[in-house]
Amino acid sequence: MSDWFFRQGGRDRLVNWLGIDAWIDSNLSQSWHWLKSRDMAASSFFARFKLQGWPRIANELASEGLTLGAGGLVVLYVLALPAFQEIDRKNWLALDEFSVTFQDRNGNVIGKRGINLNNAVPIEEIPDYMVKAALATEDRRFFEHIGVDFFGTFRALVENVRANSVVQGGSTLTQQLAKNLFLSPERSITRKLKEVFLSFWLESRLTKQQILKLYLDRAYMGGGAFGVEAASQFYFGKSIRDINMAEGAMLAGLFKAPTKYAPHVNLAASRARANEVLSNLVEAGFYTSGQVYNARLNPATPIETRTTDSPDWYLDYAYAEIRRKITDRRFSVLTARTTIDLDLQKAAEEAVRANIPRKSRRRRRISSQMTSALVSMEPDGAVRAVVGGLDYGESQFNRATSAKRQPGSSFKIYVYATALENGYTSRSILRDSGVRCGRWSPKNYSGSYGSGRRVNMADALRVSLNTTAVAVSLKVGRKNVVKLVNRLGIKGPRASCSMALGDTGITPLSHVGGYAAFANNGKKAEPYALLEVFNSRGEMIYSHQRDEPEPEQIFSKSTVKQMNQMLVGVVQNGTGKRAQLDFTHAAGKTGTSSGYRDGWFMGYTGKLVTGVWVGRDDFRPVYRPGGRGLTGGSIPASIWQSYMAVAHKSMAFPTLAGLPDHPRQIEERQRLAALRRQNPAFGLEGDARKNAKLISAPTLRALTTLTRSLRAAAGIPDDGAEENPLAQIGRR
Repeated sequence: MSDWFFRQGGRDRLVNWLGIDAWIDSNLSQSWHWLKSRDMAASSFFARFKLQGWPRIANELASEGLTLGAGGLVVLYVLALPAFQEIDRKNWLALDEFSVTFQDRNGNVIGKRGINLNNAVPIEEIPDYMVKAALATEDRRFFEHIGVDFFGTFRALVENVRANSVVQGGSTLTQQLAKNLFLSPERSITRKLKEVFLSFWLESRLTKQQILKLYLDRAYMGGGAFGVEAASQFYFGKSIRDINMAEGAMLAGLFKAPTKYAPHVNLAASRARANEVLSNLVEAGFYTSGQVYNARLNPATPIETRTTDSPDWYLDYAYAEIRRKITDRRFSVLTARTTIDLDLQKAAEEAVRANIPRKSRRRRRISSQMTSALVSMEPDGAVRAVVGGLDYGESQFNRATSAKRQPGSSFKIYVYATALENGYTSRSILRDSGVRCGRWSPKNYSGSYGSGRRVNMADALRVSLNTTAVAVSLKVGRKNVVKLVNRLGIKGPRASCSMALGDTGITPLSHVGGYAAFANNGKKAEPYALLEVFNSRGEMIYSHQRDEPEPEQIFSKSTVKQMNQMLVGVVQNGTGKRAQLDFTHAAGKTGTSSGYRDGWFMGYTGKLVTGVWVGRDDFRPVYRPGGRGLTGGSIPASIWQSYMAVAHKSMAFPTLAGLPDHPRQIEERQRLAALRRQNPAFGLEGDARKNAKLISAPTLRALTTLTRSLRAAAGIPDDGAEENPLAQIGRR
């Protein structure tokens, strides 16, 4: 069949395949020759424009420049996006801060914190020498640049290289305004890039006069004052309209470093800086030497603005809590009633100052830069006193709330509490022997890796054995310990081999909050300073009692009782003997970090929970007089005992769970009860004493009985603190 088909030419009759193939080959060949001819023609045409020598070099550079420029624009756009996101995130013309008047728990004003802003003075009414002093010192080419002064930046870079230090800044006034309005003061390349882009944006949106006015109104000038008008009122007690040249120079000198040059902090440095500003006025050509001569001869004298007994550490802490708790930014002027006890605050500051050694001639044998922090609060978390260092005037860094230091062995109570919650008891037998975690083995304070003897948990904590604490942490699970401390509100500890020895930094404030759970029968105690906050209309916008949730139950009653008994043993017969109180049971634990860098004593009674840290800001080892290394049972325990001995003004506080009443407390209650039986008005003051005279003895006894019944019904122990029902009247 197939032979017949081909013989008859049937294939060609259907499709001429050979013709199609020839047509394709022919057309492809013709197309290829046509493209080659066109390419040769194009090459011949462009050959006419072929460059040689320097024109070719210029052309190549221009081409590469366009390519790089296009890529650079894309990169700049990507880098600019974070800066413009800062604009979208906030109302950049609004100052997102508070001005707060603080009161103690009785409603007495104790101080102020926050902004002190006054932008009501037009720039035309600000003295000419004030404006020119700011320009001469901060940005002499302000009216010439476009937000970034490239020439000034290069000049500052050269001068800094010559001096081998930072002697000139390259930031323009617009850049500083961008930082003040949108950014944080962190030193980073990211922040600097944002600052540059935001400066260009401000220059495109505002006139030079508007930028200058905003800068003079928003720049921070120390003492909580923002802007030249508020600063003038704060430092000199008068409007910016009325200052003289010397005062204007002093204010202009604050723009660079308000904390360093503030006149109420360092008057000598402030006047020296003002003299530099006067020199800048002459160098910039704004004034002559003769015109500034009188200002040099009569330097500015600020008024006294700060009381010596101001509880500054506590106010800083309370203001930080305001910023965390108050989310309604519609009202910037607030009044806050706090938990502070001024008597306890003073006692805490005195205890720290009295027990920190002063400078010694034998500097190698004693750390002259030693500092300390103290936090004291009631078992429910109400903070009564905060000490953040030795001298607020020298350093405003609050070590009590912000310094994260290794707690050392004071962290062990969380390990043992986890064990108690998981079947261990204070009498559980442990072994003081070598234990390994990876390649690491803990050593005891004596330097040994363990004696091999058997010891119960209470004694292991009492003498602060490191080997047993690490072994327990491994058995109960380090992650379980981390979960527990996180539930207590302590952030930072991680599940490392040496976690049981306090190898991660925590703040004294959070550490005290953790210990408070054992003083209040096992509930979480979140430290707090605010009782109530009111806006400028007198409306309550925050109440701790109303707005905070009920505290979480962290520990069982059994755990609390056993831990209290063990920690009392630490003070009575262990490493914390210096912290003993002769009128009540004191429970506590010492802590010493490696290399004698940090010393802690954490302790509590039925009334107060107090933590003390001692160390150095530079993390160097601390040595006591005589050359001995710092331990938690030395200076920290002495500070704790000195403070707690005067902080308990009466015996009217409950006994710690699991402990018997202290004999001295029993005697004191019996004595007071006898005095009240003889004189029902005993212990009353003011109006309460007058009211007592109007009530007969039988009525008073009936009221007393009723008070006790109500206390019993509410589950409040009858400790004799308020046997007289009129006692509350005298305290309102």
